[in-house]
Amino acid sequence: MDSPCPSQWDELPDEIILQIITYLEPSQLTKLQLVSRKLRELCLDDELWKLHCFEKSPWLRLLKARRSMQRPVTIEPAQTHDDAMQSNGEASENRHLQNGTLPRRNDPGSLGAIRDRRRKMKDMANWDPHFPGENVSWYDEYIQRYATTCVNWLQAPRVRTGGSSPVIEARGLALYSPYDGNDGLGTMLAVSPLDDGSVCLWDVKGSRGQAGRIVATSEPDILFIDGPGSQNSKRSKKIDTGVTECVTVDNDSHRAFFAVQSHLIEVDLNRLQVVSRESFEWSITTLSAVHQGIPLTVGTSLGIHIHDFRARSMATREVVERLDGPECVDSNIFRSIFDNKPLPPYAPLSQPTPISILHLPQAGSHNLVSNDIYVSGRFSNILHYDRRKFPTIVGSIWSGALIKSLAALPYPFSTTDAELRRQGELSPERITQAKLESRGRTLMAGGGYKSKGSLELYGLSSTSACGTDDETSTLQHSVMQNRQTAASSTILSVTNHGSKIVFSDGSGFIKWFERDGWTECRHIKVGHSDGDEPSSLFASMPASDDMARKIVSTKSRDGEDRPNDDNILLWTGEKLGMVSFTTSPLFTGKDFEGPESEADAEEDGQRRRYSQNMRQALQRQADEVQFIGRLAEGGSRS
Repeated sequence: MDSPCPSQWDELPDEIILQIITYLEPSQLTKLQLVSRKLRELCLDDELWKLHCFEKSPWLRLLKARRSMQRPVTIEPAQTHDDAMQSNGEASENRHLQNGTLPRRNDPGSLGAIRDRRRKMKDMANWDPHFPGENVSWYDEYIQRYATTCVNWLQAPRVRTGGSSPVIEARGLALYSPYDGNDGLGTMLAVSPLDDGSVCLWDVKGSRGQAGRIVATSEPDILFIDGPGSQNSKRSKKIDTGVTECVTVDNDSHRAFFAVQSHLIEVDLNRLQVVSRESFEWSITTLSAVHQGIPLTVGTSLGIHIHDFRARSMATREVVERLDGPECVDSNIFRSIFDNKPLPPYAPLSQPTPISILHLPQAGSHNLVSNDIYVSGRFSNILHYDRRKFPTIVGSIWSGALIKSLAALPYPFSTTDAELRRQGELSPERITQAKLESRGRTLMAGGGYKSKGSLELYGLSSTSACGTDDETSTLQHSVMQNRQTAASSTILSVTNHGSKIVFSDGSGFIKWFERDGWTECRHIKVGHSDGDEPSSLFASMPASDDMARKIVSTKSRDGEDRPNDDNILLWTGEKLGMVSFTTSPLFTGKDFEGPESEADAEEDGQRRRYSQNMRQALQRQADEVQFIGRLAEGGSRS
């Protein structure tokens, strides 16, 4: 009987293999994980990629730069524990020097190496943005922080009729995950109202075919105030282009809510048909996100309303059966005017136009929300309401900036601890204790202050009433306002992305920051996408680049994504795009084009040549105007 093969590398304990691969570069690890399943599991070890994220982080680079600029300080007689250990170590080194046996610094057992490891562990603990119980993939974190990026543009919806087939502009953005992504396919769709009054759905992750492709489009005019078949050419009948949060989705009931002027239109996403229409006293300027078991919060130009669509769904069943024509709609309107039932409560605003509404999550949970509602807008305060005491305002946070976007992190924030951690001064034990003991939450706000971007973090403590589990958020003395280095222009949208804060600004940038609000991880430029559009004279100008008015993370709610599947979906105000962390685009406009006949190809070629000639003619005309203007200025001076 043949003797077994000699011991091979895969028979080594996992700890030894993991220790070996720690000496490999990240680019080598990505290749090694393709060898076998065992190596794949080891190469995706969270602690390994967490170490790589830390060693390459701008946070560590800035910390080392600050330390190198610090002057030597005089050692006081009173020594700390670390100072005593350092003094003992120096004395030991002096003894070794006298004996001629000084250990080398690169020796793992040397005192210098021990001090370096201790400092590295302390620095890593101060940098670590992760909280206990938080699900973070450090492999994905490394990709999102340091990999190359591509901006992919989703398929452009077009008019069905007409030879030129112009593009229809998108007027909003929301994510729709049927059954919260538990439909067996992990489906995630982008929902947007179009300028022609229709609703369009895109496949975000390619679960139903090609990622970025349009899955379904409703009939046009269903989102107009007067419905299909009416005179809807007026802008007052369409979605207000200045409203960013004009659509929100209920994943459980498969319904989407659209804000159209002063009307809230509910659409069944399975049938793409209007289910109900609700009218408000003033124009709707923002909508909150929909959470299970929680009413929708609607912001109008002069007030905040609680809209419980769950109670209304049963009451309107009889009304839906009687919708036989316009006369029935009119009768319902008159019936509501003379109805003796009191109107639902609303909170009036002393200053108009709310822009963003946030349902604050419960401490430690991304999915469960509390009774706290925060509202920002064209006023200097962030308003705080309690759903149980609505419409009474329970507090406000003074900002001084024009806040355009609100987001939250269900973990605490302390200004003092954050500043000490930026300097690398907190001990690992103190950091762990602070993360475990506190049940606070962090309110994130992005906006503009004196023409510059303002990124703001507010630490909120959670207080419980006696004998109950109900929590109420109160503002601590933990306020961070970065109005110097965050952005050169107004921040338009802010959200969470892994263990980072991501926001977009008016200059066309998308930036990732650490959770301290000061350390920038990376940034990209959205750029301009006019591949499917006629060329324009202004397309090459620097100010013509697209900017992301709204950004959302494509991470699944349960967090069970494939590696490198958490991208950034963006809306420019006209079209949808997606930032992927790949070396090449996930899809291009050609992926959505069907077979084209020779006649259509020739027509498109002629159209492009004509557009190019017109663009060149306009450029020459502009140059001539500038030349004549300079001549006129020279003549007047002489």
